Amino acid sequence: MFLGVSILAAPAATLQLKMLNLTINGYHFTATLTNNSSAQALVDWIGPDGKTLELDDYAGMEKVGELGTSLPCNDQQTTTQAGDLILYQGDKFVIYYGPNSWNFTRLGQIDNLKVTDFKQILGNGGITVKLTIN
Repeated sequence: MFLGVSILAAPAATLQLKMLNLTINGYHFTATLTNNSSAQALVDWIGPDGKTLELDDYAGMEKVGELGTSLPCNDQQTTTQAGDLILYQGDKFVIYYGPNSWNFTRLGQIDNLKVTDFKQILGNGGITVKLTIN
């Protein structure tokens, strides 16, 4: 199932590739990437073939999984909202579906997200996320 979303891009001066695609439980999303070195490193890491990550539920507000590599951090005090894509401790990819405040590195935000639908799509427990770049 494809969820209609608009495609917004971070400035091309920093991010050479503009759109992050996520496939979660058969649903497809796009995300606007943050204009920072962490998001650029994520784009480079994903590469032309994409990456698949296993994320586990944590604290009833996020899905988190190991990247298997470290990316540069740009931590700052952040209050998350549903659809935020966060780099935690340089080596963990996090998708938030609830609020949290901490020093995080923001990677991006899922576009045009309906919060109630998103929680249902993510479900309980672990998920598999396919990341690709257009």
